[in-house]
Amino acid sequence: MKNRATTPQIVRLAALASLIALLLNSCTLSLVDPSGILPPTPSLPFPIPPTATPQPHAEVIFEVSLPSPLLPGEGLVLSIVDEVTGLALNATNYPMQGKDALHYRLALPLPVNSVMKYRYLRQTTLPILEDNSADQAVRYRMVYVTGPLSVQDEVAGWNDSQFSGQTGRIFGQVINASDGAPIPDILVAAGGLQTLTDSSGNFALEGLLPGTHNLVAYALDGMYQTFQQGALVVADKPTPVKVKLTPAALVNVNFTVIVPRNTVPTAPIRLAGNLYQLGNTFGDLEGGLSTVATRMPVLTPLPDGRFTLSLMLPAGADIRYKYSLGDGFWNAEHRHNGEFVVRQLIVPQANSLVEDVVETWQAGPSAPILFEVSVPVNTPVTDVISMQFNPYGWTVPIPMWPLGNNRWVYMLFSPLNMLGSFEYRYCRNDQCGSADDLATPPGQRGRLVATSLTPQDLQDTVNGWNWLPPSAPGTLVGLTVTPRAAGFWAGVEFQADYDPTWQALIPQALQNVQALGSNWVVITPTWTYSRTAPLVFAPLPGYDPLWADTNETVSRARALNLNVALFPAANFPTLADDWWSAAPRDLTWWDAWFARYQAFAVYYADLATKSGAQSLILGGEWMTPALPDGRLANGVSSNAPADANARWRNLLAEARKHYAGSIYWALPYPAGLPTAPDFIEELDGIYLLWYAPLSGSAAPSVEEMQAQAGQLLDRDILPFQTARQKPLVLAVAYPSVSGAASACLPDGRGACLPWTTLSQPSDNEYSAPDNPAFNVDMKAQADIYQALLDAVNSRTWIAGFVSRGYFPPTLLQDKSASLHGKQAADILWYWYPRLLGVVK
Repeated sequence: MKNRATTPQIVRLAALASLIALLLNSCTLSLVDPSGILPPTPSLPFPIPPTATPQPHAEVIFEVSLPSPLLPGEGLVLSIVDEVTGLALNATNYPMQGKDALHYRLALPLPVNSVMKYRYLRQTTLPILEDNSADQAVRYRMVYVTGPLSVQDEVAGWNDSQFSGQTGRIFGQVINASDGAPIPDILVAAGGLQTLTDSSGNFALEGLLPGTHNLVAYALDGMYQTFQQGALVVADKPTPVKVKLTPAALVNVNFTVIVPRNTVPTAPIRLAGNLYQLGNTFGDLEGGLSTVATRMPVLTPLPDGRFTLSLMLPAGADIRYKYSLGDGFWNAEHRHNGEFVVRQLIVPQANSLVEDVVETWQAGPSAPILFEVSVPVNTPVTDVISMQFNPYGWTVPIPMWPLGNNRWVYMLFSPLNMLGSFEYRYCRNDQCGSADDLATPPGQRGRLVATSLTPQDLQDTVNGWNWLPPSAPGTLVGLTVTPRAAGFWAGVEFQADYDPTWQALIPQALQNVQALGSNWVVITPTWTYSRTAPLVFAPLPGYDPLWADTNETVSRARALNLNVALFPAANFPTLADDWWSAAPRDLTWWDAWFARYQAFAVYYADLATKSGAQSLILGGEWMTPALPDGRLANGVSSNAPADANARWRNLLAEARKHYAGSIYWALPYPAGLPTAPDFIEELDGIYLLWYAPLSGSAAPSVEEMQAQAGQLLDRDILPFQTARQKPLVLAVAYPSVSGAASACLPDGRGACLPWTTLSQPSDNEYSAPDNPAFNVDMKAQADIYQALLDAVNSRTWIAGFVSRGYFPPTLLQDKSASLHGKQAADILWYWYPRLLGVVK
């Protein structure tokens, strides 16, 4: 699982944001383009739009209880956060008044019909964030301002201390008030905790302090009206809640904006906002940001020089938005005094026109910086060059603007008032940390730049890309291929380490998969284990694809006539083996585990039905301890319940009620074959996760590996398949390194690392894609594929062949199992159309 924004980093961001108030007022400077490559923007002869009518306000009283008295000299503040700019980067802090040592109060006038996001800080030299009972930073609390109201909160602890005390839980269901249907992916928040509903509308908030909490149910896309009520939590007791959400009607909102004269004419102007469809991921991304530029809608230029965007938005939704030449933080609009601009619109009940004026893109007296870069000729033509900035830590990459002939440009206006010197780097397709400029590889410092009162034109050259050396294509050996009957799988499986920047790149990835001749794509969405006891297993925004993300991916694949299988997996906060070993694994814990896995399986069964996916694959390598007579990685019993087999049968029967398509079981080979569970007889097929040794030689021949593969298939797999009479799909993963045919990446201590160790991205805490112990060898991987497909060719009882570990966002000729852009992809390109009978 990817690294998350650490608490120290969040604290540092909060401290940085607090410095904004100390900055000098800025003035607007006209853009001077020393390169002469950017034509000037003509004057815009428009009248200034009228000022919008202010939203009426209501008084909200916040009362909060603390776990212990503040230290001398400390203060307590209520911090209203800005998710469009970055939670810690544009917060507004209000000092609270103490009623006594443990109780504080604040009365604030807030706009009616607003959804305010806030949290508590201890004000010291640096602000100290509040933590929840799991000692995790509180992202934010929520309050829906329907009129005058009072909110009671309980602070569990602070970032500099550990929680100790009793807790309770809130559980319930969120349904559509109109038809009673459950609603997935509704954000439910109370007491500093957040979760998303599953496909049955169910949710649970574990580890809440005893007391009254303000519970809010919020639609990420605003398509349902926000719900709010108080909920009383008792220690060691569950509090049930039934939530009914009213659907919101869609209205057309037309945004028209006048931009500054120094706006780069060809630069895309984006609308960054707080809803899913406006680029908000609701997650903690790099640098403490939450929005992604490539997920934001882009405005269209009008003939008169203004820009416009027409959106269907839910009536009554509280929209926070801004115009930007980058994302919510970089190159977004500012006021003349240097402040960030965040606009608010309570969407009217009827179609409406919104007219805005961007005062300036700049912040402070520093002049804009023009970045020009030339990139190598082997840069894929479909790639977009991105920039990533590091003012206090690397932030989310931003796409540059193309000039043609492998030249790209980006003009950085703001927020230069917050910066002195800072680092930057170039990468491909937003994948900084994987597809980097060779001059700034992962783990090393970026290029350095400092702000200046005079304009700067930085002209850079990328001499080469990390994992993209100039290379010649491999050699294909033409063989006679036996066409298979209808129903044969010729597919590619995406790797499971999702990032929100991938979503805009999925269409191109699917086209690449289709171009290989594939007829199947296996999509691997995830949920995250964010807490072990009490068990919390649910989608985590920013790290797991949301319901809408996966639904969109399936729809795009189907539009290309690709069959789709959903193969859901789990993200772990540590290595999976370590997580299982540390879990309590008593009967009560196993009850919770099976309940959550059933919710997980049903969620993806419902999503498969909704999206039109052709198959659902359950199981996988990470499941072994939960199987009947399950074992941990060290061979010790996992203490799985004695009735585990019956539990699994009941669970699968429940999934069947939600999905009528085929359900396969993912079984690891060779490790999982001897302990294959009996309940797989209830399923429609076997998805065999093949990572088996084909040779111990450093440079085995294709013929040697083909013979070994055939022996394993005939000795182990054929009797297994014959006994069960189920279709069997071979799902293959081998890294592109020397010695990959051994199916063992030596860890230097006599054990083998998993093949996923070499997977991208490099900022994944538990992967090392540039491990120096292994050498890139794309021919070795291609030879393995050739050998396996040769073996499959003469065994018509095999129902499919799938390549695992595909890295969707861009091609990398790295050490991973992904064949995107490698010689092994050419092997599939030859074999797949012939196996499917498309090419004779």
